[in-house]
Amino acid sequence: MDYQTAKEKFITTWGSFGSMWGINKAMAQIHALLFISPTSLSMEEIMEELQISRGNTSMNLRQLMDWGIVYKEHKTGERKEYFASEKDVQELARQIAKERSRREIKPALRVLKEVSTMKDDGTTKTKELIKQTKALHELADTADTIMNNIVNQDQNWITKTLVKLLK
Repeated sequence: MDYQTAKEKFITTWGSFGSMWGINKAMAQIHALLFISPTSLSMEEIMEELQISRGNTSMNLRQLMDWGIVYKEHKTGERKEYFASEKDVQELARQIAKERSRREIKPALRVLKEVSTMKDDGTTKTKELIKQTKALHELADTADTIMNNIVNQDQNWITKTLVKLLK
């Protein structure tokens, strides 16, 4: 497989994974392109490479920067803005896990806690709702705590082991 074919396959596959992870395809493809690029790219270079509109590119770059996995780079003498991705895969995983927790898990935990602590009116339906949502809250809270402990440690043994297993 030549470079261009491999690059296109990676970007396409990363885009498909993005859809499964709850982010849009263009956002995932932009990240993939920046992740494998040896230098930062301008918006125009990203648009041309991926054949997407300026608005789509701009909106998705903003979201990637909000996630903390893409950042702007300024080149001396250039008026254009250039963009680069975090290259350290462990830092990338850590940042994505923190953002997913903040954006998805924490709000779900708030709802589960609110529902599981509702007033018990003594009915079977209410008791079951409280029981199941409390169990879900405990599970999600434990999983979030474990994930936060993992991502907040620098180069811990669990992360190293997981990376070795994935290789």
